[in-house]
Amino acid sequence: MVPRLDFSSWWTKETQKGTPVVVKMENPSFSVVEINGADPAFQPIEKSRGKNARQVTWVLLLKARRAVGCVTWLVHVLRAFTGGIKKRVIHRQGVDVESDKLVKGRLLFRIIRVFLVASLVILAFEVLAYFQGWHFRNPRLHIPRTSDLEGLLHVVYAAWLTFRAEYIAPPLQALSRFCVVLFLIQSVDRMLLCLGCFWIRYKKIKPRIDEDAFRIDDTEGSTCDYPMVLVQIPMCNEREVYEQSISAVCQINWPRDSLLIQVLDDSDDESIQWLIKDEVAKWSQKGINIIYRHRLVRKGYKAGNLKSAMSCDYVKDYEFVAIFDADFQPNPDFLKQTLPYFKNNPELGLVQARWAFVNKDENLLTRLQNINLSFHFEVEQQVNGIFLNFFGFNGTAGVWRIKALEESGGWLERTTVEDMDIAVRAHLNGWKFIFLNDVKVLCEVPESYEAYRKQQHRWHSGPMQLFRLCLPAIFRAKVSAWKKANLILLFFLLRKLILPFYSFTLFCIILPLTMFVPEAELPLWVICYVPVFMSFLNILPAPKSFPFIVPYLLFENTMSVTKFNAMVSGLFQLGSSYEWIVTKKAGRLSESDLLAAADTEAKLMQQITSCKSSSECELGESNEIKDQKDAAVPVKKANKIYVKELTLAFLLLTASVRSLLSAQGVHFYFLLFQGVTFLLVGLDLIGEQMS
Repeated sequence: MVPRLDFSSWWTKETQKGTPVVVKMENPSFSVVEINGADPAFQPIEKSRGKNARQVTWVLLLKARRAVGCVTWLVHVLRAFTGGIKKRVIHRQGVDVESDKLVKGRLLFRIIRVFLVASLVILAFEVLAYFQGWHFRNPRLHIPRTSDLEGLLHVVYAAWLTFRAEYIAPPLQALSRFCVVLFLIQSVDRMLLCLGCFWIRYKKIKPRIDEDAFRIDDTEGSTCDYPMVLVQIPMCNEREVYEQSISAVCQINWPRDSLLIQVLDDSDDESIQWLIKDEVAKWSQKGINIIYRHRLVRKGYKAGNLKSAMSCDYVKDYEFVAIFDADFQPNPDFLKQTLPYFKNNPELGLVQARWAFVNKDENLLTRLQNINLSFHFEVEQQVNGIFLNFFGFNGTAGVWRIKALEESGGWLERTTVEDMDIAVRAHLNGWKFIFLNDVKVLCEVPESYEAYRKQQHRWHSGPMQLFRLCLPAIFRAKVSAWKKANLILLFFLLRKLILPFYSFTLFCIILPLTMFVPEAELPLWVICYVPVFMSFLNILPAPKSFPFIVPYLLFENTMSVTKFNAMVSGLFQLGSSYEWIVTKKAGRLSESDLLAAADTEAKLMQQITSCKSSSECELGESNEIKDQKDAAVPVKKANKIYVKELTLAFLLLTASVRSLLSAQGVHFYFLLFQGVTFLLVGLDLIGEQMS
């Protein structure tokens, strides 16, 4: 139980202030009288005195009204909750049938379901033992010699305690100790990264630009030669964001003769293809050097798209290539802020900019993603870039030296993390990387849990694929032993494999099982103190998100199910390891883009008003409105139900009931809140809600 804190002695304790004074009386005139009882005038008044029957009735009615109000509120909340579940089930019957069949056939779901059934059976025995007064922790109970049902259950329970102590507790305790060791190693790694970040801030360490770098004050001047830059925008069915990304890239401030923009469209929707073609044609008429490319066969996903674009003959005339995904909006001075680092630095192969999010405050899911990604950029990538000159390429918002890409083998289609693949191969070939924490590019984070879940599955299955494929090449590479150890032990094993493994195993499986096997109970510092401290470190790069530290901790444990499943599928090349699903975008605009869109809409309305007198213009206006209505018809969507998360929710809630019976306060609260978090995520009540 939670310890009871009694602070009454603090405020009842007499306090002495000032200088003590001693008074002496030479001839005191007083007498001592012995009093056997209290004076009737000072006797305490009874609480019931002075209240008539009508007052008592009114007090009872007020209390009853308050109780009825609380019950009504609970019933309303319960009805709303069950109504949401009913809607999820109804939509799921027609939307997510095939995926449900796939989920039910997975091994992980079956294992979790076995744990849940076993926990419910054990909980029934524990509740019975609790009401019978049997001790939970004593494995050697006195077995009464009775033949009735109660004696039989007593015998079974005593046998279960003996079996639990001798056969279940030792392996569970060994596994928990192993996971705790991994947890501590990973925590030390996080602390070292944070210390490195603090040192960078304290010393104000930043990448330096050569003093003889080319001038960037006059982009149209001919006083110096500007490098030839190729900008690529790979996209696939990006109806919501194609316009703003193309517009942002076309407004980059760089000499037009030294800049070529490739719009690499892999869309299989012809309507989207025509929209992108029209947007490219509009900017081409304005004098922008921009090209539209479309592949008939979408082979290799994004890697195949980039590989096909780099095979063009005119690419050999360019020295650098900048890559932006379809939802990224670079500032006009992006190339001015990144390309000077390449000057007189022939070993530099990549300059990576930081991401900034236009929708980070959209809902709770986007806020939690902002915490995670802020730590990834400001701590992990900045520290690795400063001290190791290596980090994983983010796939976008970066500038590559084309020579580094070619010498490293170019884009390969063997994994779903082509960005990390090319970064590892370039690092093994001796190329250095720079991360610019001050250069930010606007983009979006997924607003729905479904899109975020698919994104995380790809991000955690791909590195395990790459680890299997790159391991022989790492051993054969002619680099130092320190670089090999950093790649294998830190980059892949610790941060890509161990993190999802211990997070899922320790907090989602071992912890609830220890409630039924108290011999292997986890210490309090593993459950509470260290996770809270590590969450505090993770939230430091985003200090405004500090109120969300507890939801962040609980949600990260919830996401460990998806990450663990993705890690296993990538490591053993299961069916979903090479699955690429484009992350759904909402098309959020920044404040400046919103103002520009408002001005454009006002001008469009003026043009429509001026041409209403012409019948031909009216016909074109009606066709345009019809096309806009057809394009604006929303696709029917529905929030889904995630079976694995729901099953784990019931497992954790069952374990919380067991911990409540054994009076384990912190364990009970953690399991309760974690189970509720799994329940909310399993019902898709976090993130964007579809009507």
